[in-house]
Amino acid sequence: MKQWLPIIRFLGARLAIYLAAVAVTYFLASVLATQSVISSLAGMGISISFTERVVMTTQDLAGMAGMFLPMVAFGLLIAFMTTALICRYKGEWRMPLYILAGAVAVICIHLGLKLAFGITPVAIARTPFGLLLQGVAGAAGGITYLLLSRKHYGPD
Repeated sequence: MKQWLPIIRFLGARLAIYLAAVAVTYFLASVLATQSVISSLAGMGISISFTERVVMTTQDLAGMAGMFLPMVAFGLLIAFMTTALICRYKGEWRMPLYILAGAVAVICIHLGLKLAFGITPVAIARTPFGLLLQGVAGAAGGITYLLLSRKHYGPD
């Protein structure tokens, strides 16, 4: 059993780092989507207080978790695994690759849903700028994964 402890610790740490990256990506993507909708409402002349903004944001964080959170988790899993393989050969590109991987994963979620089903369930992704903001949320997840990996394991 003692020979398995280092492996279990390694895998547990990697899982925690990955889940932190998923949480950051989901949180930012959801908050950006909610604030975009609120901004549209304000543009129509509807007054929304700070308290209402916070309530709407927390409701969206909880409400989108059943649909959007698993998509983000799966997209980042594929992106980070692919990036890890590429970094075996091009390790000096680690930082830009993980940033790009996170951004591309989230953008691919939105574009894939649009192409496959003709829907864009997250309203912010209907515009190019909104899609870019969702990509920024994914990039933040990539940075989170990379920085926590380096903090825990040190630079390669």
